[in-house]
Amino acid sequence: MKYSVLGTTGLKVSRICLGTATFGVAPAAKDADRLVRAAIDVGINFVDTADVYGNMPVFDRPGAPAAADREPAEQILGQALRGRRDEIVIATKCNGIVGLNINDRGLSRRHIFRQVETSLRRLETDYIDLYYAHDPDPDTPLEQTLGAYDDLIRQGKIRYVGLSNHPAWQIIQALWIADDRRHQAPVAAQVKYNLIDRAAERELAPACEQFGLSLVPYAPLHGGLLADLGVLDREVAGDRRFSGAGFTAAEIAIGREVDRLSRNWELRPYQVSLAWLLSRPAVASAIVGAETIEELQANATAAEVELEPAQLDALTALATEAAPFHHRAGEGPEQPPAAGPGRSH
Repeated sequence: MKYSVLGTTGLKVSRICLGTATFGVAPAAKDADRLVRAAIDVGINFVDTADVYGNMPVFDRPGAPAAADREPAEQILGQALRGRRDEIVIATKCNGIVGLNINDRGLSRRHIFRQVETSLRRLETDYIDLYYAHDPDPDTPLEQTLGAYDDLIRQGKIRYVGLSNHPAWQIIQALWIADDRRHQAPVAAQVKYNLIDRAAERELAPACEQFGLSLVPYAPLHGGLLADLGVLDREVAGDRRFSGAGFTAAEIAIGREVDRLSRNWELRPYQVSLAWLLSRPAVASAIVGAETIEELQANATAAEVELEPAQLDALTALATEAAPFHHRAGEGPEQPPAAGPGRSH
């Protein structure tokens, strides 16, 4: 495993980050311990989660327990990390809908303080390494959000601040606010980014590179399409894992070309796709939502792959011009977690 420095923190994180969005579904809760141990064994020291992961109806799929019967992903992760917490850099997030009350979401000071305590309890820890604002909150001034995060840093409950799904102009606004008010500035930006979806390259990646933030992409394999064409035979793949529409014909065409090039280079598509992404400016680590130990171990090998400049150019030429950046604020409410025994907010 190789490592990168996260933003300006001096903290070193593995170039492959373990994503936990589907913990409790795939892997099942009983198998998550083994997956987390396997991640540590291959050198992964960076894990990504959120207060809404795991037990929301949007993650439902055939054969898995119903949302009301699942534990939150944070809770499953906390149990898996017992006795090994200090070996791992934990990133989690706040903003998604976590209950039925009108104030059970957002980036207000009230909600942030409530949710950080929930996350600490679930994760069985007294500090969070990296705490993201999960999405922009149009109802709360960014000054209030950053002020709340700064207070949590001073209290020792979080170490660093990140922004997820924020456009470049809000990243710059956050840096300006932090400088003006002497708050701790964001050190990382999480965003969907892969060979097919390259909207981050228009403005976000250059801004992060210029001002020293790390990019931490999610969906680096575009729901598995850039990992193995066998994903096309799965009943649940791509955005369908989150109740989405699935792959388009244009996306499948790129996936097939990545597969062809990979075979010519005697590599696997997941190695090529991840190595390309890890070569991009400002990218520190790619979040891989592996559902099995075999997937995790295979994806981890990509951190050791270094592509030649001509290979990188061939991959870059596959996708069309990056689309405009699109964030989720104002698109309507997400589904709240299903009510069930043991549900905490």
